[in-house]
Amino acid sequence: MNVLVIGSGGREAAIAWACERHGHAVRIAADLPTPIDAHLVIVGPEAALVAGVADRCADAGVPCFGPTAGLAKLESSKGFTRTLAHSLALPSPAFHLSSSADDALAWWRAFGRPVVVKLDGLAAGKGVIVPDGAEATEAAIRELLEQGPIVLEERLIGPECSLMAMCDGTVARPLPIAQDHKRIGEGDTGPNTGGMGAYAPAPVPYDPDELTATFIQPVIDYLAEVGAPYIGVLYAGLMCTADGPKLLEFNCRFGDPEAQTVLPLVTDDLAELALACCNGSLGERHIAYEGAACTVVAAAPGYPAAPITGATIDFGNDSADALLFRAGTDGNVVTGGRVLAVTGLGADLATARSHAYERMASVAFDGRQIRRDIGWRSIGAQLTSYAAAGVDIDEGTRAVEQMKAAVERTHGDAVLRGVGSFGGVFSLAAIKNMDDPLLVASTDGVGTKVELAARLGKYRGVGMDIVNHCIDDVLVQGAHPLFFLDYVASSKLHAEHVAEVVTGMAEACEVSGCALLGGETAEMPGVYAEGAFDIAGTLVGVVDRAELLPAGVLQAGDVLIGVASNGPHTNGYSLLRKVFDWLPMDSTPPGFDATLGDTLLRPHRNYLPVLDAALQHRQVKALAHITGGGLPENLPRVLPDGIDAHIDLTSWPVPPLFRLVRELTPGMPTEELYRTLNMGIGMVIVCSPEHADGVQALIDEPTWRIGELVAAPGEGRKVHLG
Repeated sequence: MNVLVIGSGGREAAIAWACERHGHAVRIAADLPTPIDAHLVIVGPEAALVAGVADRCADAGVPCFGPTAGLAKLESSKGFTRTLAHSLALPSPAFHLSSSADDALAWWRAFGRPVVVKLDGLAAGKGVIVPDGAEATEAAIRELLEQGPIVLEERLIGPECSLMAMCDGTVARPLPIAQDHKRIGEGDTGPNTGGMGAYAPAPVPYDPDELTATFIQPVIDYLAEVGAPYIGVLYAGLMCTADGPKLLEFNCRFGDPEAQTVLPLVTDDLAELALACCNGSLGERHIAYEGAACTVVAAAPGYPAAPITGATIDFGNDSADALLFRAGTDGNVVTGGRVLAVTGLGADLATARSHAYERMASVAFDGRQIRRDIGWRSIGAQLTSYAAAGVDIDEGTRAVEQMKAAVERTHGDAVLRGVGSFGGVFSLAAIKNMDDPLLVASTDGVGTKVELAARLGKYRGVGMDIVNHCIDDVLVQGAHPLFFLDYVASSKLHAEHVAEVVTGMAEACEVSGCALLGGETAEMPGVYAEGAFDIAGTLVGVVDRAELLPAGVLQAGDVLIGVASNGPHTNGYSLLRKVFDWLPMDSTPPGFDATLGDTLLRPHRNYLPVLDAALQHRQVKALAHITGGGLPENLPRVLPDGIDAHIDLTSWPVPPLFRLVRELTPGMPTEELYRTLNMGIGMVIVCSPEHADGVQALIDEPTWRIGELVAAPGEGRKVHLG
């Protein structure tokens, strides 16, 4: 066939490539010529559809893959789309149409929840503001109203995905689901753009055919019933929320850069599919595709606010594993905001992504902007457990059970607590000024957090980590630290690195009046990978038997008070490193007060200064340090038989880091997430209800009543999250 593609950007280049690969003769034109010398017209941009290209083709008797101007209103008017979606009961956010600031502000204030502000009309993907806070929301409403009517929508939370389906007026058949990256900055920060990259298939937990049946087929059916059959691509922008997928918008054409991502995966002849849609003969045919693709967009300096054009482009080296689609170019000169896109191909996303960035590395022009994190959300979306990130908590628990008998054979009468507790307890009555002094010991390691410290070259904090972790482990027995012994091992020792680690240990010891006695430094090539190191240590503390925790009888009705963590501490880093593998550590995601790297490397908190006053008043029955295993695994370690704990997960504010991890791992069950990470609670206090107010008053920072103890049948000692 002779195929005419209308448009001039990267999307149109991808459409042309997809037709040419099957032997069709393709011409790209910015507008529809007269006469129309083509067997088939495929329309790329939404503006051409709104301008009536499909209507003109119909008048000339030429098949056109694209809806009429009247149907393009699905994209050109968000208000029209919202109203139609509501009438068809498509899962959607709450919304309000407005043309005045007073009306819009009144609805938003009455609504009482965060909103997204959108221009009702076309805005090239940039007429959307996601404001943060009341002041920003009011400003966004006023700003967009200056450009025309707006739509206020309930702000939804979850990963977005792009569902594009080819439609023949009766049936709709989906293409691979893609995920776009709209914002200019890494970690999805900064202003919206037309799209800085995409990948497909996106690992959403929904079948493309089921999503098509829910969101697209009802529209096709309705339009067929009213005598306006829809021909072309209907693109549903969806958000995968905790309550299921919801409709964000409809577009009436291939997405950009989704087309550059998805079309190379389609093994069917695109021109034949488009013609079948024009003829109403798609029928039972399903669109075949294979492999994975990742597209990285290169943008001009100043984009999206004020692109600077005119730079000379070096398009680099061709690759068998990547395609380059030109967009804002004239020859080898930059002429537009989004200059070009590189699409890497492979059997899986990791391979495709590698090919895309390898090809993009050879592309050069002054001020080139690219995002280094395309596809970063896909890793977390595929994780359903901590074991999927390489750590099996259950295996660790089984190991403890198997070693417990052998360890307990070494215990004499003086050992009160050993394996399975937060720390060993040993009676030493000779310590002065105590009626019956008990030694409390804890040995631990920093774990895979050291890999991140080595990668970023920041060592002092992990020295603090090991000391503070051990202090907290003996603190739950009511003990104060006496001395600490350290162990540092690496593939090759670097004096500066070791000194930085030990200095961090010394600083942490000094805060708690604990002596750093020294320890072991080992160089072990062949055991540790090049550049890797490990930290462990043992801390010994002391407590009078009368002050040993748990104290008294823990019983139903006792209150659980949560004390804030200041980060993941030293647990969950195999998951965290996996989730954020493709997000640069020097980026600052929304809501963070520091870069991602600095946030993840905050030292494990020392709870002794926080809780010392409360412990002195003897109103605390028990403490639980929330370490590996989270709330579900650690709180039972202080519970007696026949007692369970109920935790209200809405009772404390989850910090931004943990909120982002939860967003990035929609397939991970709540129980699994809360036993992998502390989620903002680093220590739990158990006390009687009558003492709860007093205990909280003795802690000089916000705390939260996060739950209570309840009677349980049988052995009990379980944690229920709700």
